[in-house]
Amino acid sequence: MLDIKTLETWLWNAACSIRGAVDAPKFKDYILPLVFMKRLSDVFEDEIKRLSEEFGDGKTALEIVSKDHSLVRLFIPKQAVWSEIRKQTTKIGEKLTDAIRAIAKENPKLQGVIDIVDFNATVSGQRIIDDGKLSNMIEIISRHRLGLKDAEPDILGRAYEYLLRKFAEGQGQSAGEFYTPKEVGWIMAYILDPEQGQEVYDPACGSGGLLVKSQLALKEKEKKISKPLRLYGQEQNPVTYAMAKMNMIIHDMEGDIAIGDTLRNPKFLEGSILKTFDLVVANPMWNQDGYDTSFYESDTFSRFEGGYPPASSADWGWVQHMFASLNDNGKAAIVLDTGSVARGSGNQGSNREKNIRQKFVDNDWIEAVLLLPENLFYNTTAPGIILILNKNKPKERKNRIMLINASLEFEKGRPKNFIPDDKIEKIAKVFHDWKSIDKFTKIITNEEAEKNDYNLSPSRYVGNGKEEEYRDIDEILVELAELEEERQKTDRELNEVMKKITQRGFLKEE
Repeated sequence: MLDIKTLETWLWNAACSIRGAVDAPKFKDYILPLVFMKRLSDVFEDEIKRLSEEFGDGKTALEIVSKDHSLVRLFIPKQAVWSEIRKQTTKIGEKLTDAIRAIAKENPKLQGVIDIVDFNATVSGQRIIDDGKLSNMIEIISRHRLGLKDAEPDILGRAYEYLLRKFAEGQGQSAGEFYTPKEVGWIMAYILDPEQGQEVYDPACGSGGLLVKSQLALKEKEKKISKPLRLYGQEQNPVTYAMAKMNMIIHDMEGDIAIGDTLRNPKFLEGSILKTFDLVVANPMWNQDGYDTSFYESDTFSRFEGGYPPASSADWGWVQHMFASLNDNGKAAIVLDTGSVARGSGNQGSNREKNIRQKFVDNDWIEAVLLLPENLFYNTTAPGIILILNKNKPKERKNRIMLINASLEFEKGRPKNFIPDDKIEKIAKVFHDWKSIDKFTKIITNEEAEKNDYNLSPSRYVGNGKEEEYRDIDEILVELAELEEERQKTDRELNEVMKKITQRGFLKEE
């Protein structure tokens, strides 16, 4: 099995092979389609090998599959099989682009997904990547097999994660491309504990890893699956949207992936209202700006009845969208910035995020808050939390919230920390066992949350012996931005009042 260190070295070498031809942030746009193509070819080769045992030999298997594509996940025409790609010595860019388009033609669900890059493209009459560099990159990508038994399920997501961190961190941060570490995805899947036939939705699905893990968690639990999960996702970034489609296809999963800004234009509707789901799992961009009061006021889907978040952070805008996307028995697991469950608590005066938290607590919609270890995520060292919502809590959990401080449940890694398998199981188990454990979990009443001014930060309730740390700078900046927004709003209102007074003649203009 291809391990992370080997994967990263491999991708680094592939990127170096085209260094100078394109800007570093665009490396992923050329490397990922080839990695996917290699994956498709290796999986197809494995399937032909399996079928050759059934039909007698590989040649017969290929002939039969050529006539009946349904026997394999995806049919790869001869010109696009990786061994043929490696043979090319002239017009490599042209033949590579033709091969990718041939795959898309034979597999309509890949159209607009895999065939979006032209390896033969030119700028001002010059090739962007010449055949020599392409040939070197193809040889480097040929070093490792990517069949189903050779690489982990989310190989594309892991590749994207590395390329984003290594070459496009600045671009990634501005675009909010926070790839969810695989162990966080497993914790979320085990906590939600999906059942056969359920519909699962990720409104910020990225490369689709959280949806894939939900299905894999069900497979781990059930020996026989008669009704697989039905998966739905929406993603704004075209590259990650294509990767999510690829991920669904390579896993042979039923996934309906849409493209677009979920908050502004949710794609999964039933008539004029939001479609609702059994489970929602997501890691939206943290502290996303660009959504002001006028945006929330003009919403036509009744999503933001709990209040309007500040323009500096859409965290609770996302939470309210996901809550509105749950059916009457629905549950959600949402990764957010740690400050989202604490900002405004303990401060004098009103705070929009705290007011929304109050609504969620008072209506008994919050089941748990889980504090993660620090330095897990690629674009930030902040720990993050997982917020668990439940529209229909079990009787013994009503009017109670579990706070889990899992900040020490990790092992040191380079460059990032990680949560080992035994600790993933430990964290998920403690949620399902629903017990207070010293220095790990505490179950509080909603009234206790109210007494603490709706601060739901697990570290406030569950000490683990670790010294108190300073607040994250991003958390402070969001609060300052909200205060400035409120000041400007107050100034505008005061100016309107003064204008009306002047117009009515109560004050004489100088």
